[in-house]
Amino acid sequence: MARSRTCRPIRMKKGAGFSPENVIPADIPATWAAMEGLYDSGKARAIGVSNFSCKKLEELLAVARVPPAANQVECHPVWQQAKLRDLCASKGIHFSAYSPLGSPGTFKSYSVLEHPVVVSTAEKLGKTPAQVALRWGIQAGHSVLPKSTHEERIRANFDVFDWSIPSDLFAGFSEIEQTRLIRGKFWTHPEGVFKSEEEIWDGGCHGNGITW
Repeated sequence: MARSRTCRPIRMKKGAGFSPENVIPADIPATWAAMEGLYDSGKARAIGVSNFSCKKLEELLAVARVPPAANQVECHPVWQQAKLRDLCASKGIHFSAYSPLGSPGTFKSYSVLEHPVVVSTAEKLGKTPAQVALRWGIQAGHSVLPKSTHEERIRANFDVFDWSIPSDLFAGFSEIEQTRLIRGKFWTHPEGVFKSEEEIWDGGCHGNGITW
């Protein structure tokens, strides 16, 4: 059965443990060429990338014979990734958001579901903050990948297709200060490839010009 394959800009030393000091530079051109081989053979219907910044995506497109079908990254009202979304749209790459609810319970200081704009919009529309966050993503033009182990929440997460956020309320989301929640600190190490979080994300592709 054909499956999609995803390339991530991280690799580890062969046989080494899963730790930041064992991260080595990813050979993206060679990795992508191997994935293109899977695509050519029919073993994969589509090949894509995950956690690629604007810089990494442009570098890949410069050498790719088969462009990535999708780029899956963190995206939600608190980290909107407008520049990256625009780049993907201009290149015909589907933009897919993981953690569209901001991983509730994980990041205490920047809760997406408790943000005043999300909460007030939910109250005005008679929806839950989670539904509003998901609907924002759909109206922004990308797919959203929420996850939950609670049946009631899963059902509620599906109830986002027969209504919309009015344009005046939707415009308010552009005023939200942007903060990346999944910062990647685990991958940083003084002796590793990435010595700072900014190096991981190439220091750019911010949502609305507000940096972290």
